[in-house]
This record gives sequence, structure tokens and C-alpha cells, in this order.
Amino acid sequence: MAQTSPDMDGKPAGARIEAVRHFNRDYTRRIGVLREGLLDSPFSLTQARVLYELAHREEPTATALGQELGLDAGYLSRILRQFERRRLIARRRSANDSRQVSIALTARGRKVQRDLDQRSHHSVDRMLAGLRRSDRQRLVTSLAEVHRTLSPQSSGNEAATKSAAVKKPAIVLREHGPGDIGWAIARHGELYAGEFGWNAEFEGFVAVLFGNLTKQPPRAGEKLWIAEIGGERVGCVFVVRNEEDPKAAQLRCLLVDPKARGMGVGRRLVEECVQFAKDQGYRRMVLWTNDVLVAARRIYEAAGFELVGENRHHSFGKKLNGQTWALEFAPAQTSRA
Repeated sequence: MAQTSPDMDGKPAGARIEAVRHFNRDYTRRIGVLREGLLDSPFSLTQARVLYELAHREEPTATALGQELGLDAGYLSRILRQFERRRLIARRRSANDSRQVSIALTARGRKVQRDLDQRSHHSVDRMLAGLRRSDRQRLVTSLAEVHRTLSPQSSGNEAATKSAAVKKPAIVLREHGPGDIGWAIARHGELYAGEFGWNAEFEGFVAVLFGNLTKQPPRAGEKLWIAEIGGERVGCVFVVRNEEDPKAAQLRCLLVDPKARGMGVGRRLVEECVQFAKDQGYRRMVLWTNDVLVAARRIYEAAGFELVGENRHHSFGKKLNGQTWALEFAPAQTSRA
């Protein structure tokens, strides 16, 4: 019988190992990779993955492809020869280095890969369609957590971490739905208490702002965005009409979860707000923040905002220095008056 060493907490690792293996067996059966042809196609899972990488890379070499996928050079070479016989790929000498041979999909290869991609999309869509909305969200969030836990950054593999760093995660911005407002309020309260020591007064303040935004019917020129990575909420922001100046949009409650900082989420959210304000015909955009929020201020500055006023105040259990920032739009930038 195989022996397994205990985990660092002293508990046997066998049960954990078997749990992972059980999941692997069940999931591979569900997604159909145990069949001879993936998704009722003539291609194996490995062949389909090679086609996918070729479709999403700028003519890589066989060596680079093998390193990325962790494939044995001989095995990959056999796959590529099969693709050549089917006229799915073409090889050409690199324009920069004649010693290097790059690989690219032919028109036929791109058509085959698109078909596989559509089949995969429909297969997953059918699997998710049988779940409740809450279960779908929980599944996607859990998958993102698994991916993050097993990523090179978590494993401590320095070389792999550098390689993974060049791949930026896909940031999805969407309008808010059920549960998003509650999440945004709670996350503001948790993060600002933990990072800046602000008390419950701040969470109450944020709750009022979000509550005003969601009053019905919704007011024109106002919108809330939720940022997601891998189906998991990682940020939010919203735009409302400034109470003192109806020609000014006000940016409020920019939040980026610590797990997504450094990925460009805050920048994307602010850019979306600015573009929305221009499209709505606002003449300027304003926001109020505090100077302790250094990372947020850098995002505002990068977007073109300028500091136009400061005020010292005692709020949220702290002595703070409030700041007002503004961004003026040129007349040609607004879609309508």
C-alpha cells in the first residue's frame, strides 16, 4: 500500500490526495476528455490544446510551444507532423532569425480550431444551464480560487512566476445584479477597517451612497460597474450626477480587492467611468477622496484628474485630509449637451 507523508499540520495527507483524485476522475468524465475524440471530434485533448495555443499566439516555435504546455519534444513533434499532413499548420523561417522556424495555423486550421472552440463553449454552457444562478456563481468563484491556489505565484516557483507574469488576467466589467450591492458595501467596510482602521461609520456612509444609487426609477446618467476576474468580483465603482452641478458627473466608491491589485482593475474602472461621463454629455467629472488612499490617487492622476481642493475633517474615527479632484472635458469630447 502506498505511503503518504503527513501535511505540515500533522494530519495524514492521504484523504486530501484522494479528494483531489476523486475530483479529477469525476470532472474529466463530465467534460468528455475520456472519449477517444474530444467533443466528438477526431482530435485528442492534447491536440485540441495545441491548436488552441497556435490560434492565440503570434507564430510560436515548436520549442516555445512545448515549454509552455510541458510536452515532450518528440510527442509534440508527432502532433505537429499530423497537423501538417492535414494541412492545418504551416512552418516558415523567422524573419528575425533564420535559424528559428515558426508555426502558424492555415485557413483550414483556423476553421477547425474555431469549430472546436464553439463545441467547447456549447458543452460548458449546457453543463452550467442545469445549475441555479447562485450555484453557477459559486462554481465559477471556486474555480478561480483553485486556479489562484495552484498558480506559480502560490507554489513559490520563481521561474514559472516570471513566465506567468506576462499573461494578464481578463478583466470583465458588467452592470450590477442581485447580491452585488451587498457585496460592495460589506467589502468596503471590511477593507477600510482592516487597512486604515476606519470604524463602522464608514460602512454606514457607503451604504447610504449605494442605497441612493439603487432607488427606483433609476436616474439617467448614473451607472454602477462590477469588475470580475475569472467570474469572481474584485472591484466596483459608480457614477452619479453631482448634486451641486448637474453638468458634472461624480465618481464614487472605487474599490479594488487586494487579490486583484496590480492587475489594472482600478485603471479599467476609472477609464470606464470617464468614457461613460463623456458619452452622457457631462462637462466634467469630480470625485472626493482622502490623501491616505495613495493607490487610488495615483489612478486618478494617471487618468488626468487634478487636485482642486482639500479639507481636514474628523470622520470614520480618524483625523483625515479630504481631497477634491476634477477632470475637465473638452467640448468635442462630449456626445451631447
